[in-house]
Amino acid sequence: MNRFPTFLILLLTAGFPVHAQNQWSNTFNEGETLTYRIYYSSYLIDATAGEAVLTLKQYSGKKLHCNDTVYYATGHGISKGLFDFFFEVNDTYESCFDKQTLLPYTFIRNTHEGGYTRIDTVYFNQNKHTAVTSRTTMNVAPKTFDIVSAIYFMRTLSLTDFNRDSLFFLNFYLDDSVYYSAIKFIGRDTLKTKTGFIPTLKLSPMMATGEVFADKYPMFVWVTDDKKHIPVLISSKVIIGSVKAELIKQHIAE
Repeated sequence: MNRFPTFLILLLTAGFPVHAQNQWSNTFNEGETLTYRIYYSSYLIDATAGEAVLTLKQYSGKKLHCNDTVYYATGHGISKGLFDFFFEVNDTYESCFDKQTLLPYTFIRNTHEGGYTRIDTVYFNQNKHTAVTSRTTMNVAPKTFDIVSAIYFMRTLSLTDFNRDSLFFLNFYLDDSVYYSAIKFIGRDTLKTKTGFIPTLKLSPMMATGEVFADKYPMFVWVTDDKKHIPVLISSKVIIGSVKAELIKQHIAE
């Protein structure tokens, strides 16, 4: 998870505290597509690094061993421009998760980053609290998400779910490990965009330090302060320079 290109997708899995709804369709619905452009800036370069697309679809088929009673979401990240020339990235993440609890049943990671390739399929048993792959069976904590289903779960939360220190805690599974993340609510903010001023909620998710991040809270996430609570801007410092993801296109299903 500490590879820089994988960060194109992880930018979208930061977690979004929003107003809870009895019907998830008030927040998102099958057919929703969000497209983000990824920018990288440093002392030597300021350029487009890639693009990420997050889509919620109607599930059909048996590829993920799920049925049509689940949500099916995909996250796809690709490199662009100079980054595509020097280090081509083509990553796809797939998840099918319960329409009531939003807990995952199956998660697939298909990663191609330069000369590195990794394909994982994870089967979650929510009753036994296990995650099963071809390599291992792990015990996981109750309410453990994959990085895709975590996005949709966080979009259903209320600000009242945060504790007195303005923190919310979330477990997610990736690379045969369970990560424990804390999301900090910073406050309400008005974001200036090309289409005008947008009322937003501002957050700061905790990230794993290492080759990519210099500290635990390097990132800020702005989501629309309305019933859809769509992430419109994500900005983060990395070891060298900074990365930004900006919403450039959206299709919101009703």
